[in-house]
Amino acid sequence: MDTKRLELPDGVLDDLCSRFILHVPSEERDNAIRLCFQIELAHWFYLDFWMQNIPGLPQCGIRDFAKAVFQHCPFLLPIGEDVQRVLNDWKEYKMGVPTYGAIILDESFENVLLVQGYLAKSGWGFPKGKVNKEEAPHDCAAREVFEETGFDIKDRMCNNDYIELKINDQLARLYIIPGVPKDTKFNPKTRREIRNIEWFPIEKLPCHKNDMTPKSKLGMAPNKFFMVIPFIRPLRDWLHRRFGDSSDSDNGFASANSTPAKTTLEKSKPKIRCMPQFSQLAPADQLTKAKQQQKLSTHGSPVEMADILKGKKLERKLNPKRLNDAFEAGEYSA
Repeated sequence: MDTKRLELPDGVLDDLCSRFILHVPSEERDNAIRLCFQIELAHWFYLDFWMQNIPGLPQCGIRDFAKAVFQHCPFLLPIGEDVQRVLNDWKEYKMGVPTYGAIILDESFENVLLVQGYLAKSGWGFPKGKVNKEEAPHDCAAREVFEETGFDIKDRMCNNDYIELKINDQLARLYIIPGVPKDTKFNPKTRREIRNIEWFPIEKLPCHKNDMTPKSKLGMAPNKFFMVIPFIRPLRDWLHRRFGDSSDSDNGFASANSTPAKTTLEKSKPKIRCMPQFSQLAPADQLTKAKQQQKLSTHGSPVEMADILKGKKLERKLNPKRLNDAFEAGEYSA
């Protein structure tokens, strides 16, 4: 590790520490977790500017970079603390910070926008990121989407229209943004974070880790979409609710060789919030309305009875199902 640190010139470390660490309030600098977030900002600056302007500077991950900073400024490390333990605590803390973003749909409602991380092995995911201190969820979602795609969703957002899941004890909420033209130009506002931005057909995305649909239809392994998998089935439910399709949520989105695996997700239903302007009357409301119409006449017509039965059928079929898809956790930093 010492050899790795020596490859970072003292002048570079001095500049980064003065920019991002030494000026922060003492109460934050004395908090190892908050300090790690400042070191993360310094790391991004190092990758974005120093490495781009000074040939020969080493590529290094956040752990090696943080160790170099602590060794360069040992007074930053709380007395009795171990660097590795501080970094582990920081990683655990980050996993508990809620993330917010968006599911952006095109005008046909058949394609969804995904982003790919900058690293070579990065998979595809929805544009999203961690909330800042005292930041509202919808503001975080708009900020993260703009940073990662250059697209402003503020005027298109409905604060009560989203899919929310808890994955490995981390809350993730994605606001649904429908009707975005496919010819929209997207351009990330952050450096070295997003490599690619592309539209993908929803029907070709996997709904569990053993779903081989993307392999046969896109030539990509399902694990390339491990951050997308938990949201696909709830998204299909949302689409069926909006368009009033009484078929099962997987019909019309058939997956080749798709046998659901045992879930590793928390066993709770996804939270799907829909405002009336984005979805038709909910199935339960349809049933209530049908029952009210039935009370108007003790001898309902066959047509009325058929509508009531249809409402019951819709309610039974369109209630959100438990997420029975396996989710293989992987490294991802939004």
